[in-house]
Amino acid sequence: MRAAIPCVLTLLTAPAVFSQAPAARPEFEVASVKPSEPLTNGRVSVGVHIDGAMVRCTYFSLLNYLNMAYDVKDYQIVGPDWLGGAHFDIDAKRPEGVEGEKALRGMVASLLEDRFKLVIHRETRDLPAYALVVAKSGLKMKEVPPDPDVDTSKVDVNVTSGARGATVDLGGGATISYGLNKLEARKVNIPSILDSLSKFLDRPVVDETVLTGRYNFTLEYSVSELKTMVRDNGGDASQIPDFGGDQPSIFTSVEALGLKFEPRKAPVPVIVIDSIQKTPTAN
Repeated sequence: MRAAIPCVLTLLTAPAVFSQAPAARPEFEVASVKPSEPLTNGRVSVGVHIDGAMVRCTYFSLLNYLNMAYDVKDYQIVGPDWLGGAHFDIDAKRPEGVEGEKALRGMVASLLEDRFKLVIHRETRDLPAYALVVAKSGLKMKEVPPDPDVDTSKVDVNVTSGARGATVDLGGGATISYGLNKLEARKVNIPSILDSLSKFLDRPVVDETVLTGRYNFTLEYSVSELKTMVRDNGGDASQIPDFGGDQPSIFTSVEALGLKFEPRKAPVPVIVIDSIQKTPTAN
């Protein structure tokens, strides 16, 4: 497998680290933005690390930072094709006493506005969507009992990749591992499942399962679906090798879990990029 394979697999691994949109636009006390280091021996580490006032984001594209700042998926961003290209690292410090998801999102948005001269406006567009529902045959995923000893006081999401694929460590024992033709999830909740599934689909996925637990499961997908996902996210699909044999589609695999996609039309909020620079202003 060529060195570029782990890199394109990291396109799958943009988990939803936060869950709410910001109401204000606070600023980091200090912040550094610099281009990410290139791949070393075919390996790349992607992550969001928050410990106290310190925030570090590594190997994120502008598309990833827009996801983070405005709590939107890729299909909710209307902008230039190159947003998913170059990658940047952010090292920042939050002001004393300023905590919470809303504030952090606002700080990232302010940083994009200041350093990349980002200007946006918001719209709502009716888009084709899928509703994820529990199939009539019943749920077949294994629910994991809650762990009272899990520490949720810190956000520490890590993405690492190597020759065998990419793994997202969501903390608290929750992981999603991606290979060329399958993903394996452990202790994963429905929002994280939706985030993973939406990467392979050409439309939003709406949760209508009413499931609140965490689950273990394996989901297979075809190499053609993987290549489509990589192309749609600005990657080079030619780096992904073909392999023989029958390959289930992601729709078939989802049904094997006792779930089902149902086509819908849904109003979807989007952000429209009016202007943005490819490179940041100096630190």
